[in-house]
Amino acid sequence: MDGILEKAAVKRFQEAATLLGITGQVNVLAESARTAVDAANSLGIEVGQIASSLIFKLPSGNPLLIITSGRHRVDTDLVAKNLGAAELGRADANYVKEVSGYSVGGVSPIGWTSQPEITLIDEALNDYDVVWAASGHPHAVYPTTYLELITCTGAQPMVVGD
Repeated sequence: MDGILEKAAVKRFQEAATLLGITGQVNVLAESARTAVDAANSLGIEVGQIASSLIFKLPSGNPLLIITSGRHRVDTDLVAKNLGAAELGRADANYVKEVSGYSVGGVSPIGWTSQPEITLIDEALNDYDVVWAASGHPHAVYPTTYLELITCTGAQPMVVGD
């Protein structure tokens, strides 16, 4: 686990967090937080408290960021319908890295190398006082809140799954 805080992506997250006034510190997990279940188990919290940053392709080809609760899957048909889009495209690992600067499993909601065209946040995250999001690496997470995520990302609240 040595050196995770020195990784470029984690440092980019930390710089963005400082600029945005985020005070939650990066926690390095012994186990990977590549999935919401892994992260929740490592932190000893409910899976719903994990704020996963998932990237999809809009019909324009631009990225859509959905910050979703780990307690359910994103319903892409529902989200596409709510956005007035024909469909959402799947983003492969190369696209995710290209648009966000982060590797799959460590995508943070902030500190992207480019900006998503649209950012949505799962209303289910508002059920928790504290949620945890990735901070640039599959072993690095930070505590935050639903309102802080909205403030820092400009995310639009939406029901994104069940």
